[in-house]
Amino acid sequence: MATERIKAEVRTEFGKGAARRIRREGKIPAVVYGHGNDPVHLTLPGHDTQMALKHGGANALLEIEIEGKDQLALTKQVQASPILRIIEHIDFVTVKRGQKVHVDVPIHVVGEVAEAEGVAMAEVQAVEIEAEATHIPEYIEVDVEGAEIGAQIFARDLVLPEGSTLYTDPDDLIVHVTEVYEEPEPEPEEGEEGAEDAADEESEGGDSEGGDDSEGGDNE
Repeated sequence: MATERIKAEVRTEFGKGAARRIRREGKIPAVVYGHGNDPVHLTLPGHDTQMALKHGGANALLEIEIEGKDQLALTKQVQASPILRIIEHIDFVTVKRGQKVHVDVPIHVVGEVAEAEGVAMAEVQAVEIEAEATHIPEYIEVDVEGAEIGAQIFARDLVLPEGSTLYTDPDDLIVHVTEVYEEPEPEPEEGEEGAEDAADEESEGGDSEGGDDSEGGDNE
């Protein structure tokens, strides 16, 4: 995992009003926790931070410069606006090089199954692993290339990066290949068919009677 470097400013103003002012300036409020120290409240450059998180994925690792000192930090929670699609706040946890951490890593399904009517269904979005802080994978790939209908891939079948340990239950189903069924058009019930036929006959009869009246009117 690549480590992005970000220069932060320590902030002393807190609350919703302060956070709004920070975001109006194109910056992001953040907090760093960990190792028994008091939380440190920060202001991060908006564009650089957004790009760093994009490159790092769900478990982005940043080298944050705080008052001239570098601190390695792992994203713990990212709050984003669902409407504006911008980051509103970030929680970080401090880590050290060589330290093992527990993280949830997303699952990416790749490849084409054997049968055209088959589809690979992911049962989970992520699995829990333990990995060295600077070697957390962005995702774990599950290859279904050539898999037949009925195939199952369990957590124990996943290929993890070297040095990583699986913490999800090995017997958890991760992906299975199933057949796609096309639901047939529902057939009308017998009573509905009879009602439709009766309605058609009544409609035809009404047209005929209407025609006779019209002709009678012309004769008058």
